Amino acid sequence: MGDFDPLAQIGRGQFGIVRKVFHRPTKVTMAMKEIRLQLDELQLNQILMELNVLHEAHSPYIVDFYGAFFIESCVYYCMEYMECGSLDHMFSVDCSEAVLSKIAYSMVMGLKFLKDKFEIIHRDVKPTNVLVNAEGEVKLCDFGVSGKLNASLAKTRVGCENYMAPERIKMGAGDEGYTVQSDIWSLGISLVETATGKYPYPLDNRPTSTVFVIMQDIINGPAPNLDPEQYSEDCRDFIARCLEKEPHDRPSYADLLEHPFLTKYKDEDVDMKGWAKQALANKKDT
Repeated sequence: MGDFDPLAQIGRGQFGIVRKVFHRPTKVTMAMKEIRLQLDELQLNQILMELNVLHEAHSPYIVDFYGAFFIESCVYYCMEYMECGSLDHMFSVDCSEAVLSKIAYSMVMGLKFLKDKFEIIHRDVKPTNVLVNAEGEVKLCDFGVSGKLNASLAKTRVGCENYMAPERIKMGAGDEGYTVQSDIWSLGISLVETATGKYPYPLDNRPTSTVFVIMQDIINGPAPNLDPEQYSEDCRDFIARCLEKEPHDRPSYADLLEHPFLTKYKDEDVDMKGWAKQALANKKDT
């Protein structure tokens, strides 16, 4: 710990705080997550899952992991510092369709990597678990609730209900489970929120503001999409395919990577760095 200079607290996770630190021996600025190990077995298993994924995941679409160490009852692990923070911090910057396509591509590539490399499903895909650096690179993080797929199925209901696919919300004790298609639903909701800057299931003026109301909307209401006057048919079709109510109607990651919304901008020089720079400027102004 003596090798680090603390610079600022940058977040608070499920089990502890995250700080921006400077590691003097390597002269690298890092994000350090501190977790106190006064936890039950389930929470400990979630931490071990995240450490395992970070340690083994070498991908440009997953945050880099530098190492972990223990001091008394705390575990500290050090990761790549992503200057812009999570995707929800980018809502103050206009998100063009080209930028949205690049974000979608990075998220799909990250999720596909987890599936192909580890046979796991993320299970908590949402803007707060997608990080952006000053270069405009987009990477997934927070794998504490990731689940091992058994014959392509996961069975436990963990994660944030607001981004859960309908089949996960409805899942009963006797149901066979769910697939990576549930992460594709969460991807679609996250992209709509990123494009509009607001969560797509508003509570309006209804008397209750409970998660239950949102869950009912997800199951029974129409799937959200983007304004046809602002977004192309390709973009809206990509979102619509992600947000099919029936999981077997949603595309695979390989199918999504071949979708015109992603292929159209794949080789285009989109100014992701300028987008990130504007977000950083807005962050400093506040």
